[in-house]
Amino acid sequence: MKKLVLLSFAFALMIACKDTKKADEVALNPPPTISVEDFFKNSEKRTFRLSPNGEYIAYMAPYKNRMNIHVRKFDNDSAVRVTNVTDRDLAGYFWANNDRLVYIRDKGGNENFHLFAVDKDGSNEKDLTPFDGVRAQIIDDLENNEKEMIIGLNKRNPRVYDPYRIDITTGKMKLLYENPGNITGWGTDHNGKLRLAYVTNGVDQTILYRETEDKPFQEVITTDFKQALSPQFFDFDNGNVVYATSNLGRDKAAVVKYDLKEKKEIEEIFMDSDVDVNGISYSTKRKVPTVISYTKAKLNRKFLDKETEAIYAKLAKELGADNEYYITSTNKNEDKFLIYMGNDRTRGSYYFYDKTSDKIEHLADSSPWIKSEQMAKMKPIHYTSRDGLTINGYLTLPLGREAKNLPVVINPHGGPWARDSWGFNPEVQLLANRGYAVLQMNFRGSTGYGKSFWERSFKQWGQAMQDDVTDGVQWLIKEGIADPDRVAIYGGSYGGYATLAGITKNPELYAAAVDYVGVSNLFTFMETIPPYWEPYKKMLYEMVGDPSTKDSIMLRANSPVFHTDKIKAALFIAQGANDPRVAKAESDQMVEALKKRGISVQYMLKENEGHGFHNEENRFDFYKAMTRFLDENLKKKQTDNDIKT
Repeated sequence: MKKLVLLSFAFALMIACKDTKKADEVALNPPPTISVEDFFKNSEKRTFRLSPNGEYIAYMAPYKNRMNIHVRKFDNDSAVRVTNVTDRDLAGYFWANNDRLVYIRDKGGNENFHLFAVDKDGSNEKDLTPFDGVRAQIIDDLENNEKEMIIGLNKRNPRVYDPYRIDITTGKMKLLYENPGNITGWGTDHNGKLRLAYVTNGVDQTILYRETEDKPFQEVITTDFKQALSPQFFDFDNGNVVYATSNLGRDKAAVVKYDLKEKKEIEEIFMDSDVDVNGISYSTKRKVPTVISYTKAKLNRKFLDKETEAIYAKLAKELGADNEYYITSTNKNEDKFLIYMGNDRTRGSYYFYDKTSDKIEHLADSSPWIKSEQMAKMKPIHYTSRDGLTINGYLTLPLGREAKNLPVVINPHGGPWARDSWGFNPEVQLLANRGYAVLQMNFRGSTGYGKSFWERSFKQWGQAMQDDVTDGVQWLIKEGIADPDRVAIYGGSYGGYATLAGITKNPELYAAAVDYVGVSNLFTFMETIPPYWEPYKKMLYEMVGDPSTKDSIMLRANSPVFHTDKIKAALFIAQGANDPRVAKAESDQMVEALKKRGISVQYMLKENEGHGFHNEENRFDFYKAMTRFLDENLKKKQTDNDIKT
């Protein structure tokens, strides 16, 4: 099924103490101050894609400060810009066939994505889904069908998606199945036939299957949402067997083969004892599974195919084993590959690998103005929570400064059912460049660490989840890395909630806080979720809390907007007016509550943004304001302390 749907520190400190002269020399040589623009301007080139025949290459590059699609013949340096979007970066694109590309965009961050198609010379552009207030999704690009693809639209019912087969030239659509109102996803086989449907009643999840499109769907398995069997693709005879990820009967998700007709697992292919698998890939041409990925501190791979393993071995040998590599695109013949190479100190580079000649060619650097030697290393760490859990994360220490009594920014991730991973993060690098240490923690509930670790987050917003963040701060202070008087907290989305919860629950811990599109009121958050989240509302009640039951007491206790009287930290809030996930009202009511108490709060509202700032100029405004705010409230504090001393 195709998916398109983005040295121990104690030892280090010991060495620093022993080699004072070396530490002093380093402290005197921090990197130059790098501009906000260099960290957050659009890439020079990124998102390279090969045409199916391998004759053309497409990529995203700026046009009037917006990322647009450019196409060139593979053996020609002259490129044609095929899109002319000037209001907002494109959200993504792919080759539909050798002559036509499909791209995705919304308006002002409202996430009502439209699908457009355009020829490789920029002609015949068409909005394939020209419906106001409707969100489009791609179910199957039908790589063996040059004229059509299968998409989902919530046009008939905003809560759910119906599958359509659509002509990529004319936009003509055919409804394939009318969603009865409880189907939340669809799956196809290798021939593009719609054979799987995923049903929910809000808590329990059911997989439906049919042998052919002219037969009715039949139930395969029903589980509660805590257990998951997730088909990845059909076996290559398009029969009853799928490759899937599964945590049925296990804590860590494994890759398995599952017989849909017999309704049973028939083989466990791979499971890691520490983390969940991410997924499994396959070769379309050779019809074999190729590699299973799973993420510990860094990305790991279990190879199932010698040819694929040889490609990655060659990349590591020629381009450096300390980098991470991804095959981002291949031609239909699978003898030409586009490779992304990245690490924690560069935004990444793109390479072309020709399997026939066995040669690797550099194509472009995403942001060549970023100098890796001026960036800080992102170091995997772990600490123990107050109730004995191992919390994994990453610590980035500023270059050229002794790792002692530093100003620190605590940076909990969004989601919250997501995770931070190793790699280049412009926010983190900006802060490190300004002299801040940055701690990112995968608190309980972060994905990838198994079912039990995930479930420990249920109904723990502002409670044990927040304690994991607090314990990270205390760990940094105990290690001597953090100056306890100069700790800030910053996050977006759930990370914004954790920021507000931090300064209301532990007001003495933080000198400053930056809330970026964060939740402030768990009641209004539940009331304003997008309509296409409605099928999951019961699940959300189990994971966060049900405001109509006794959970309302807990939700009020853990909604920061009701506890502004406890705030001591300086606060900066940023919000997109069109945010469909965390409504503008979440920030408005927090600002209003503080104003009623006579407390001023810095508030940045962008009228043309949604859940996060995507337009380049808005990113510049936000991060310039954020660094000024942190400097005023943390670095100035150190200066004042020095004067008092």
